[in-house]
Amino acid sequence: MSVVDSIFSDSAGSPEFQPFALNSEKASPEHFWQLMKPGVMTLVVFSAFVGTLLAPGSMHPFLVFVSTLSIALGSGAAAVFNMWYDRDIDSIMVRTKKRPLPAGLIAPDDALTFGVLLTLVSLLLMFLSTNALATGILAFSIFFYVVIYTFYLKRATAQNIVIGGAAGAFPPVIGWAAKTGDVTLFPWLLFLLVFIWTPSHFWALALYRHDDYRKAGVPMLPVTAGLDSTKRQILVYSVLLLGVSLAPCFMGYLGHIYGFSAGILGACYIFLSMRLFRPEAARESMQLFGYSILYLFVLLAMMLVDKGFAS
Repeated sequence: MSVVDSIFSDSAGSPEFQPFALNSEKASPEHFWQLMKPGVMTLVVFSAFVGTLLAPGSMHPFLVFVSTLSIALGSGAAAVFNMWYDRDIDSIMVRTKKRPLPAGLIAPDDALTFGVLLTLVSLLLMFLSTNALATGILAFSIFFYVVIYTFYLKRATAQNIVIGGAAGAFPPVIGWAAKTGDVTLFPWLLFLLVFIWTPSHFWALALYRHDDYRKAGVPMLPVTAGLDSTKRQILVYSVLLLGVSLAPCFMGYLGHIYGFSAGILGACYIFLSMRLFRPEAARESMQLFGYSILYLFVLLAMMLVDKGFAS
């Protein structure tokens, strides 16, 4: 696929020429901001911030800000590379065809350059403000999302989200390492929490948009295994998520306030997952998708509340 255009086949099998912009004259700063997937970045930043605050010891507020900014820029860089590489399938899918690259607002070369610059700034800021360990984990998380997930897994296997979810699970570990200079068991429990949360979160959306993924040739689970199998796996992961979310409480890292909250939130997650088995579950799948985002935000916030009461 060239930098300026791509040729692919539509759902009927006839060739369709899809041009991309030669320059970014029509682009505004907001369009480059959209390349960074700010919605995803918000959750990444919050999970990293929670990891930093839960870590023992002290850290100057300015360094907390800089390290969190570094993670945000790294997340944005990974998203830019993802949009740059996926511009061909983004042009096909209803959900993504208005993104800046398929809409012809930003040239692919400019997007690629933007991603490289964001990566370099992100890693430099992290190294100067914290330590080599946090910088190394941040670099690996960007590499994992871009190379392992975007370049390979996404178009190769229905387990793309399961394996690729590791990339989005690193931020709390990075936040912890930025503050302490090491990584103990607790941050890896936070990693596991986000890792187990990711498949059900994305598959809920994939259930609703399965025709989009089929048309684009992306082997998401609803396309390869069918809707019913996907619903069953979502339910399995929601049960696993409840167990993993309670682990920090059972292991003594967090107290009863968090444990009670995790139990209620997890029970609601399982209930919404069971609702997917209704005959017409399109609305339920989007309800679960929306709730999954709220779930992770609230669950992480309750960790901070629990720690505050314990202090």
